[in-house]
Amino acid sequence: MGTETVRTHAADEAAGLRREQRGWYFYDWACSVYSTTVLTVFLGPYLTAVAEKAADADGYVHPLGIPVRAGSFFAYSVSLSVIVAVVLMPLVGAAADRTGRKKPLLGAAAYTGAAATTGMFFLDGDRYLLGGVLLIVANAAQSVGMMLYNSYLPQIAPPEERDAISSRGWAFGYAAGSLVLVANLVLYSAHDSFGLSETAAVRVCLASAGLWWGVFTLVPLSRLRDRHARVERATAPGLRQLTATVRDMRRHPLTLGFLLAYLIYNDGIQTVISQASVYGSEELGLGQSTLIGAVLLVQVLAVAGALTMGRLARTYGAKRTILGSLVAWTVTLGAGYFLPAGAPVWFFVLASGIGLVLGGSQALSRSLFSHLVPPGKEAEYFSAYEMSDRGMSWLGPLLFGVTYQLTGSYRSAIISLVAFFVIGFVLLARVPVRQAIGEAGNPVPERI
Repeated sequence: MGTETVRTHAADEAAGLRREQRGWYFYDWACSVYSTTVLTVFLGPYLTAVAEKAADADGYVHPLGIPVRAGSFFAYSVSLSVIVAVVLMPLVGAAADRTGRKKPLLGAAAYTGAAATTGMFFLDGDRYLLGGVLLIVANAAQSVGMMLYNSYLPQIAPPEERDAISSRGWAFGYAAGSLVLVANLVLYSAHDSFGLSETAAVRVCLASAGLWWGVFTLVPLSRLRDRHARVERATAPGLRQLTATVRDMRRHPLTLGFLLAYLIYNDGIQTVISQASVYGSEELGLGQSTLIGAVLLVQVLAVAGALTMGRLARTYGAKRTILGSLVAWTVTLGAGYFLPAGAPVWFFVLASGIGLVLGGSQALSRSLFSHLVPPGKEAEYFSAYEMSDRGMSWLGPLLFGVTYQLTGSYRSAIISLVAFFVIGFVLLARVPVRQAIGEAGNPVPERI
């Protein structure tokens, strides 16, 4: 009777974990549309155009009296958003670990971001400041939400399953991005048939991402479970909490070494994602429909790429697979510098290369980091991890914007990002991940 009870309990526990895993996938399904539709496709070129309408005769806008080239305003807004996230994420992460109540915090972050994104419908005329504020709020909220979402991974997946589950989550996100982009492409391309102007169609596409985010967040909120809190402790203000988290991470220098490598190469990845549409429209002279089609291609191939790289990790290990993807990123970015203007075919070739490595490099980085987090500090450590994720990098957009401001060339701006992948590769190659996992107090998988 006792053995049967234990088996029944184990079966119920396994079924509960599978239910949570399926719910967990759906948060990527919900919020990835923001990254695709808003951050990658529409908002960069559109906010740049709005800023150019508000610019003076020399091409500058003056937020808070500071002269900013209109073409750099979007990149600077993305960079500024990380400052807000730096304050919020360690504070929220520590609170989540302390109280064990991740789910209400995830809901608050998700619906703040969804509301700000939906509010982009009112971004028209020369309201570039409104666009900057909404972008900062939405990006900060998404970063906080993704930090909490990622921190569930060690709790809902055993070590040997994390690469596969993390890859499936990314695949869900890219599948949703593809689906919504098809609808965006139809609406934008045939906006006259729907009785909409071109700018109105863009605003509807932006707002639809916020509505999608809000609706599908209901699924993970209904399925994820809060865990028992670890020992209570006071939560310091945001920057002090970040300092406390980093001080704690210094007790795990190998984990900190991986995080440093990730923050650098992912900074490059996120900047490519957020600035590719600006590069395509401003430097290569490509139309919005071409850009949407290219991003749609990236989304479709990223689903296959994430799942394929998840399988490669089972054979070669996550670290080697990530290193291979960084080489591919470097080659792809170098090729992007030489793309001829007005040639959409070559832009699609570049998009194909990005799509094949995009999802896998991010999914495997997330699952590999989950092995390096000390038990009970998932949200706190993932707050540091998330600072450079999903378009929240600050150094890459800043470098991109400053390079363009100094040179007036988007080609120079895009090639400057190669440094992130080279430096990230060198730093990651130096991290002994098996030793790092053991020192974090976690079981070491057979292949990692």
